[in-house]
Amino acid sequence: MRTLYPLALVTAAALAACAPVPAPPAMSPSPGPVTDAPAPFAEAAPASPAASPAREAPEQRAARLRAAAILVDGHSDVPLLVAGGALDLGSSGREVAGAELARMKAAGITGELFPIRVGALPWQGQSLYGGAARRALDLIDATHRQVERHGAELLLATSAGDLRRAKREGRIAALMGIEGGHAIENSLAALRSFYRLGVRYMTLTHTSTNDWADSAGGALEPAVVRHRGLSPFGEEVVREMQRIGMLVDVSHASDATIRSVLKVAKAPILASSSVVALAHHRRHLADDVLRALAGNGGLVVVNSWALFLDEAYAEQAGRLLQKHGARLKELGERYSSDPRRLREEVEKLRAQEAPIRPPSLSRIADHIDALVKVAGIDHVGLGADFDGIAAPAEGLAGIDGVPSMALELVRRGYSDEDILKLLGGNFVRVLERAEAYAASTQTALSGDGSARELTAAELPPQSPEPPAVDLRPRVPPPPAPPPRPSVPAPAPPKPAGPADPGALDLIMAR
Repeated sequence: MRTLYPLALVTAAALAACAPVPAPPAMSPSPGPVTDAPAPFAEAAPASPAASPAREAPEQRAARLRAAAILVDGHSDVPLLVAGGALDLGSSGREVAGAELARMKAAGITGELFPIRVGALPWQGQSLYGGAARRALDLIDATHRQVERHGAELLLATSAGDLRRAKREGRIAALMGIEGGHAIENSLAALRSFYRLGVRYMTLTHTSTNDWADSAGGALEPAVVRHRGLSPFGEEVVREMQRIGMLVDVSHASDATIRSVLKVAKAPILASSSVVALAHHRRHLADDVLRALAGNGGLVVVNSWALFLDEAYAEQAGRLLQKHGARLKELGERYSSDPRRLREEVEKLRAQEAPIRPPSLSRIADHIDALVKVAGIDHVGLGADFDGIAAPAEGLAGIDGVPSMALELVRRGYSDEDILKLLGGNFVRVLERAEAYAASTQTALSGDGSARELTAAELPPQSPEPPAVDLRPRVPPPPAPPPRPSVPAPAPPKPAGPADPGALDLIMAR
């Protein structure tokens, strides 16, 4: 994102909504990356009816482990759907795919990562809807609204302790993270204000390169190299995030950006939705990057999107995208504020083609096996990407498939301890280590915060960008009407509304 927007809204809203956060508890400074420390990754669970684990059937063992685990799902696009008016987590009359709270509880979910996803804004430059920070605030408020409406089932998680509390109380902890670092509008003050509102992780880029970090690009957007990774200001963003205890998420970032982060990071980093181990994709993490991430103590979340999992599926989907790209873009713009209608229209389009069979559940387990082999068991987690994907793997239909995944891990011979780590224990550890590093700095949130600002002189000259593929029909534009000076110019057409204009990405282009 290249346009700066006023930040009064984000700062005022953050300070008005929440009391100042006290400085972290004093701890001894840490000279480098926090080292691994053992931690309990499960709460006490009722004893299994089986006489001994050796006599348990695989299904019994999987159920026991799910009951014991602090089960964390690493990615859900619920805030986007809520803000778009398509979903209320507790209402059976307005949901996209069933009573989602009931589904989460049935799956045994303890913690859900809710990305505050800020894609490209077609209304940017118009004051009516504001910029990226305003969009992030709207999504944050939508998430708070759900937590406050359904407090008996949900709690807002701002620490690892809240995940443990949710487990004890039988509730679901909602943990917010900004998806797209352009949402801070090049302001470290805005970053700290988002932290005050409850944001605990941030994806540095989304599908577009911003003013300080390069993106891996998107399905309809080319990857643009402007910084060869992180700019000096981008390095400051990473340092400030880790100083205050916000996880740095490298999903959507370019390979060079990820490597730059690993050079700067002093606390564990997160890759919440960008991994492929056995298939080619623009967001592939190379083995040496995975090893470096493990050395950092970080976590890679296995996403269940079929395009991440299987080359054959990706090729078929690519052909569909090429054939219907213009229509898909048109639908995305027309129904950007109505995710349910958008999904229906896209499904009609897909129905015109031969069905694309998604990979099976075992394919996800194949990726887990491969990641564990390279990065180690302590650095892999699960993420269903509920309602953010076109086709979850067969048998893993979003949240509903978590029980099947636990059973698959049992059948593959993983130990109880390792399964508890994969189901959520590893995420709890990473969050605790991020908190410990922040506490070790012995600094106040804003009082000791960086005042560094991005200057125009730091922005690289606009390098030639690879041309984007224009999938629109080649229709000549109609002739312009003659000027009519005596009549005021009509107002620009109203955008579809402040719902995510990248709603198409929910279906095809994540």
